Amino acid sequence: MLNISSLLLSKNLPCLTDSLLQIEYFTNIRRYVKLLYLMESSFEIIGYFPGVIGQITTLHAVYYKEHWGLDQSFEAQVSRELSDFITHFDEQKDGLWSAVSGHELAGFIAITGDREHPDDARLRWYIVDPDHHGQGIGRILIARAIDFSRETGYKRIYLWTFQGLDQAQSIYEQNGFTIADERDVEQWGDIIREQQFELFLNPDEL
Repeated sequence: MLNISSLLLSKNLPCLTDSLLQIEYFTNIRRYVKLLYLMESSFEIIGYFPGVIGQITTLHAVYYKEHWGLDQSFEAQVSRELSDFITHFDEQKDGLWSAVSGHELAGFIAITGDREHPDDARLRWYIVDPDHHGQGIGRILIARAIDFSRETGYKRIYLWTFQGLDQAQSIYEQNGFTIADERDVEQWGDIIREQQFELFLNPDEL
């Protein structure tokens, strides 16, 4: 197999004096590197596994701190509510899907049945590790969650997020979710524009 590092350091590289030739050459190198990465980054979708609560919490805490500046109260809330979900998990009403690559969590999503509104399900903790973006993990996870909700008999799925998460919002909208509510709230050390999305699974019955 071609060793990219050796290739880039090779004394036998073609003389790339033409700027367009240089661009084409290194574009092909980047494409090859990405292809190798995708080949080596295979993943599988499983359910619960020991340590998943900690890995999900860490993935959320690190991502939302680095990209959005959310404070430690966000991490504490994710850990607390996720632990409660796992503790009271009911396989007849709840679902969870973990995308794992090797021994690492690459993505996660969960459906929690709304105990007060039996026709509703809440989509929660939807996240894909940035190192695994571009592999279709997010789309597979949300498809699993929607299929489970429909098969379980839920009539509506809803979720809470906040403005600015454009990639996730695009996936929601592509799957039929629409904004049902939005408001400014002060939490997690900042003021955010909270948004609720919803998807009606049997709109003809409304």
